Amino acid sequence: MKEDVEKVLEEVRTFLKADGGDVELVDVSDEGVVKVRLLGACGGCPMSTMTLKNGIERIIKKELPQIAEVVAVD
Repeated sequence: MKEDVEKVLEEVRTFLKADGGDVELVDVSDEGVVKVRLLGACGGCPMSTMTLKNGIERIIKKELPQIAEVVAVD
């Protein structure tokens, strides 16, 4: 499962890097919770919650419907 999530994140990274940010996969639980760390400009951006939920989570769930949630960790 972790490899599948990483493949989807590679697609997302292109958009994040264009704005000076990045995302790192931390873990994928057996319950389908993906933990990521927002890096660069994304780490301190006031819009990071929207990026996480409306961008990263939406794309991952579209490609991998078995994923329940994407959460950011420090």
